[in-house]
Amino acid sequence: MASDDGSGDSAEELHSPAIPSNVRGGASESVEVPMWPRFDKLDKRLIRISLPVIANFAINPLIGAVDLFWVNRMANPLAVAGQSAANQVFNSAFWITSFLPSVTAMLISKENASGNKEGVRNAVNQALFVGMSISLISSVLMFLNPDKVLSSVLGANAPAMEFARPYLLIRSFAFLPSLISLVGFSAFRGILETDTPVKVSLFANIFNAILDPILIFSFAMGVPGAALATLAAEIISAITYLVLLRKKSMINFRGIFSLPKWSRIKPLLKGGAALQLRNVAMNLTFLAVARATQNLDQTGVSAAAHAMSIQTFQIGGIVLLALSVVAQTIIPNDLVERYDEDEKRMVGGKLVAKGTVNRLMSWGFLLGTGLGALQLLLLPLLHKASPLKEVQEAARLPSILASVYQVVNGLVFIGEGVMVGCGNFFTLSISTIIATIGCLWALKAFPPVYGLTGVWMSFGVFNTLRLLGVGYHQAYHGPLANRNLTKKIE
Repeated sequence: MASDDGSGDSAEELHSPAIPSNVRGGASESVEVPMWPRFDKLDKRLIRISLPVIANFAINPLIGAVDLFWVNRMANPLAVAGQSAANQVFNSAFWITSFLPSVTAMLISKENASGNKEGVRNAVNQALFVGMSISLISSVLMFLNPDKVLSSVLGANAPAMEFARPYLLIRSFAFLPSLISLVGFSAFRGILETDTPVKVSLFANIFNAILDPILIFSFAMGVPGAALATLAAEIISAITYLVLLRKKSMINFRGIFSLPKWSRIKPLLKGGAALQLRNVAMNLTFLAVARATQNLDQTGVSAAAHAMSIQTFQIGGIVLLALSVVAQTIIPNDLVERYDEDEKRMVGGKLVAKGTVNRLMSWGFLLGTGLGALQLLLLPLLHKASPLKEVQEAARLPSILASVYQVVNGLVFIGEGVMVGCGNFFTLSISTIIATIGCLWALKAFPPVYGLTGVWMSFGVFNTLRLLGVGYHQAYHGPLANRNLTKKIE
């Protein structure tokens, strides 16, 4: 990134810590890092960074579980089906633009590792500018055309539309605050300050948990009450993040509302364009899954059972998704070779990053296996979220598959986080597109024969193909693949 005065010096050169002449140009030590966890210095570092991220990721699904619990208390499967359909549509629309957090965290991590505070501030400002522009347009389109948007999941005369429409109208206002919160979360994890987002999420979502029963039952608002509670939590979260970012001088409000220079915004948009392909593919998959589920029956039982299985899937994958986010942040940090004032030596580089990747992947496998087993043991408790026996029975086998898939997720989530951390956005997108094609084929073949279980078998095809993409990246294509590593110490 060129400096504003046109001198040609990069911001990184202007702000990086001074490197003593006797070590300038040196390389980090080539030390073989054991692959399996042993609670050494590397493990302690990963745990210290990961635990707050895991806690932050745990909050939102748990709050989602609270929403589902209270809507289930209405004892109306169509209410659950309608909320589930509207949630899927909102999440799909939102995640199409959520390439911003991944690219932002990667850029901030690199700038922070180089000591470039101005570069960090520019990255946050640009992400907020782009995100606010897109989210305002998306909110307006969603609010003005709720039936058309919901038609991607529900048929025009679907009984659940009665509940889905008002829920989506209210949630449409949450687009902007949700994106501000995600950028804020990415900014803090980019500087490896992962405890702050936990506090923000906990503070905001307590309001959601309190408001749910009050609005749904005390005020007799039903499903729209759940949407209002969620909207309140998102607004509180967004405002809190903006205040904290301003206090740490990580944003400049004038910079947010000013058209950024192309040289500054180019890395964000370039990475975002590639990730956009992936997000479209991911959400095409989830929309197809949701539509296939809604079309299984008109009673809402399959949709309600699917919502319970998805909740099981998300709760079990909290730790694994958090480690994926850690990989996105810590790998670009480790790739930057720099002089450490405390250790008085050069740190970072490809060999260091490779050791971190291997350790993260081993943690993913072990945790995925353990979490899947624990989830299987807790299934009877999770199924009690619904008082309807037919829903519990329909969710039984899909929930078992969701638990088994955690083993694959442990490798997939972290491996894809490594792709983002390495900046290989296009490779990740191509891998996801191939997996989506496989899933769409499976959705045509399996559900007509196996019903809701067939939908979850299609999920298995999707994640298996993603795992093959991760293996290809780490073994052959990625910058940290053994054949691409430069081991020469200069």
